[in-house]
Amino acid sequence: MRSRILAAALLVAGLAAFSGFPAHAGKKKSAVDDRQFSRQIPKDERLLQALNRLTFGPRPGDIEHVRKIGLKKWIDAQLHPDRMVENPALEEKLRTLDTLWMPSDQLVRNYPPPQIVRQMIAGRVPFPADPDRRLMLQRVVARLDRGQNQGQGDAVAAADREISGILTPAELRALRTGSPQDRLAAFETLPRDKKDDVIAALPPGIRQALYPVAPPDLRRRLEMAAGPGAVVANDLVEGKLLRAIYGNRQLEEVLTDFWFNHFNVYLDKGADHYLVTEYERDAIRPHVLGKFRDLLEATAKSPAMLFYLDNWQSVGTGTPAARGASNRARNGLNENYGRELLELHTLGVDGGYTQKDVTEVARSFAGWTINQPQMGGRFTFNPRMHDNGAKLVLGEAIAAGGGIADGEKVLDLLARHPSTARFISRELARRFVADDPPAALVERMAQTFLKSGGDLREVMKTMLASKEFWSEGAYRSKVKSPFEYVASTVRAANGDVDYALPLANQVAQLGEPLYRKVEPTGYSNAGREWLNSAGLVGRMNLALQLANNRVPGVTVPSGAAQGIELGGPEFQKH
Repeated sequence: MRSRILAAALLVAGLAAFSGFPAHAGKKKSAVDDRQFSRQIPKDERLLQALNRLTFGPRPGDIEHVRKIGLKKWIDAQLHPDRMVENPALEEKLRTLDTLWMPSDQLVRNYPPPQIVRQMIAGRVPFPADPDRRLMLQRVVARLDRGQNQGQGDAVAAADREISGILTPAELRALRTGSPQDRLAAFETLPRDKKDDVIAALPPGIRQALYPVAPPDLRRRLEMAAGPGAVVANDLVEGKLLRAIYGNRQLEEVLTDFWFNHFNVYLDKGADHYLVTEYERDAIRPHVLGKFRDLLEATAKSPAMLFYLDNWQSVGTGTPAARGASNRARNGLNENYGRELLELHTLGVDGGYTQKDVTEVARSFAGWTINQPQMGGRFTFNPRMHDNGAKLVLGEAIAAGGGIADGEKVLDLLARHPSTARFISRELARRFVADDPPAALVERMAQTFLKSGGDLREVMKTMLASKEFWSEGAYRSKVKSPFEYVASTVRAANGDVDYALPLANQVAQLGEPLYRKVEPTGYSNAGREWLNSAGLVGRMNLALQLANNRVPGVTVPSGAAQGIELGGPEFQKH
């Protein structure tokens, strides 16, 4: 009852605080607004501004740490994450999430979907080298087959018979009753040769009861038994939250989130379930403070992007592949990637391109495809699918016969285009400064982009050296996204995360299921997009649950920030 009263009080306060926020949203900026970006915030508020915008929020002691080493030195370190030592606590927590370091084809083989496991059993695809994993996969398929061949009641009865054949009545009773800790203790008393059999045969309810108290290695085996394919997505969201909460390279994490949304890919579209891990790790993360041209090509050649926007099936008109008997689906030229490349990735919707440019760009990228995407395949260029004719993109001619170089020339053209410089600068300023960033700041950032050859670190430096970033107009002017809010709440409460799936579920309930934005726009950088009464209530409830240690997998020490503070309107801004 008390928590409901607190939540209601916080909601009233929050709605009052956010009414009219931000003041100029959807309106033409006034001279008063411009003056807000000229007035500078005090020195102490600069520390909080830096930690709010360049990290996922300060942890206890962070402000004192930045004050001690100096704000300028701290920002320089964040701009050069390769020089920073990572938090050993983070590295230990990521240790069991082994999918985060696997190439896509190894993900498919080690954590396969049911159809691939059946191919393994049939001998058409090799099993993983690990014999324990092989045995577990065989048991998973056997259980799935039972469920398909029997009704739900029959399948449950069969599962009961299976586990009753493994355990004695006393052992089974101990696993079915008692607290989660009692069930874990009962499981740990089993002989080693019984444990794997029991894990495979456990009903879902008992597995779920064991999960919160299980050590990391046992949790892994429980996840595998529930379905190996789900492990890949679980690791992604857990890794993202753990890095945001524990990582020392905070700006790199903020930018990785920003650029993933800029070059969005939907995790649950077919083969992308196994391609997104490598996409974020190898195409996005290494380039967030590098050259935009390198980032653009890495995403363009990523199997995850090619599959998501269907370019892997794009066949140039009149090409050998279009005429061939193998083109049973009658695939033709697909403009999805060409359109999003211009509208969302580079020039922006008002960047000066036409529908003819979209078609010419699509022609340039026909033949950029994937070898066996369902098996985690690699990028390949297929000349039989490519339109080798002459092209004209944004007024620049691309000679006939260029092959794969046609697409690379388009990337060169777009990466140095003034419209791209302005669009990228505006999006960065929207994320880090204000929902409606000052035009003068965007123009200075765009000039840096053009002069530096698209050096994203230099563009960030221009923004961070600006008066606008440190102004009253920017300070606490943005509302945190659900992901930012959840991560910052755990950081502020000095919470210790044993496993992060419950936090990921909270982010999803607040409206931002991680890696699952269907549309290519990605999640919005504009804070006002997250303003609604249902979201505010959800945030306040989470804050109260966290402060009272009622979020599974997270422990908050006594004396940490109170729920009423973490759910308040000021904390929801950054």
